[in-house]
Amino acid sequence: MHRIVFLGPPGAGKGTQAATLARSLSIPHLSTGDLLRGAVAAKTPLGLSAEGHIRAGRLVPDSLVLEILGERLARPDAGGGFLLDGFPRNLAQAEALAQRAPLDVVVAFELPMDLLMTRLTGRRTCPKCNTVYNVVTQPPRVTDRCDLDGTPLVQRADDRPEAVGTRLQVYRTETEPLFQYYTTQGILRPIDATGTPAEVASRVRTAVG
Repeated sequence: MHRIVFLGPPGAGKGTQAATLARSLSIPHLSTGDLLRGAVAAKTPLGLSAEGHIRAGRLVPDSLVLEILGERLARPDAGGGFLLDGFPRNLAQAEALAQRAPLDVVVAFELPMDLLMTRLTGRRTCPKCNTVYNVVTQPPRVTDRCDLDGTPLVQRADDRPEAVGTRLQVYRTETEPLFQYYTTQGILRPIDATGTPAEVASRVRTAVG
């Protein structure tokens, strides 16, 4: 069983590493953002509830996020484990997740603030397949086009410079306390998230065991 969470600030490379590791372990890579968007697009009852909050400019309540996540974890392909990317984000979410799916390991991505800023403001995303690039560290083969499907890449609103500082402050306030929470449980594995994707992948595999 591999029940894994990746923790780390925005821009730490969690998504790239999660996709690679999940494929190698044959477990689903789950992002709550993707799950919410999928539920809304599919117009499931939970998705419709989430859409109401999103349209009103409110955060989707933790209870609703956890219900959508619980539905996904009940699917057969999650029977051997899962990899959660960027969730939980706070202590309340972590405690609620523990009631549904106790974790085996939490990998904490650590890297300097200046590098985080470069990664975040340079990040571009394919709106079709959600592949992530960086104009400095991991550019696409053709400028501003997805390598996989040729779709024009976009810069998410929260990756623009004016939003990055706010995102990092929220992370420090809400998510960093989880490091102590999982350290106490003996399942936190900090890694150096600098270097090439291959170098970071090697550290991730060592941490997961």
